[in-house]
Amino acid sequence: MSFASTLYLCPILDLLLARIPHELQPEIRLGLQEALVNAAKHGNKLDPTKSIVVQFSITQDGYSWIISDQGHGFSSQCSCSEHSLDVLPPDESENGRGFCLLHEIFDQVHWDQQKTQLKLCKQVKKSRRQALIS
Repeated sequence: MSFASTLYLCPILDLLLARIPHELQPEIRLGLQEALVNAAKHGNKLDPTKSIVVQFSITQDGYSWIISDQGHGFSSQCSCSEHSLDVLPPDESENGRGFCLLHEIFDQVHWDQQKTQLKLCKQVKKSRRQALIS
């Protein structure tokens, strides 16, 4: 899926969540929204001539999204993977909360070397019954 940089993300999120079980949708929606806002706002600087590309895949173990923007990347280092939501930056902080939320919601959060592509993975442990039905 490819779309112009925008903060109007409801229809895009609806499409990205269409194949996700209902009980997982609220949490994943929050994480994907944060990642897409970062790509549009920080990566593409809300330039409507620049695109965001999202690749989505489902495996037996879970779901993954690769989100790419056309920005120049970023240099900040996020250490949120070893922290909890208890140490989020303050509410009035302009930046930093999104990285922590991504690490809290997704099992894997990985940026490419240029930091213009983000891979998010959510592992789902299926019960034996669900695996037999699938």
